[in-house]
Amino acid sequence: MELTINTLRSTKADVTLGITRIILGMMFFSTGIMKYTFPMLWEAWSGQLTHANIPFYTLNLYMVPIVEMTIGVLLLIGFHSRISAFMVLPLMAVATYVHLIVGDPTLFPLQPDEPIIPIVAILMAGYVIWRGGGSWSKDLKFSKFERS
Repeated sequence: MELTINTLRSTKADVTLGITRIILGMMFFSTGIMKYTFPMLWEAWSGQLTHANIPFYTLNLYMVPIVEMTIGVLLLIGFHSRISAFMVLPLMAVATYVHLIVGDPTLFPLQPDEPIIPIVAILMAGYVIWRGGGSWSKDLKFSKFERS
């Protein structure tokens, strides 16, 4: 199978897949927004980066929430869903690492200490990568246009 932009965007009307993509998009968009709007979460985010010794502290502090919001919007509308879901993987790999390295539970105020949320996000992203955007996605509209 040749990998083209058309094959990357191909999908079928699948409600379960559409709901999975939308929930994943909501998770990412809201996480990015909350880091900028809630001082407690901004400080926790900063502490996570510091305690895990993540390089390029300032760049990551400001850019990761923007990337999260962008991925969230792309997933919510279902535009290039597979590529957007693929972008989730490195972010959640680092999030899993941070959960395992950082021993201070106060730096994870809205989630468990264990990396449950990052692992669930990886599984959801994997499903979207495998199947595409599903119902209610721009990719589905594109797929229908390409077939006609």
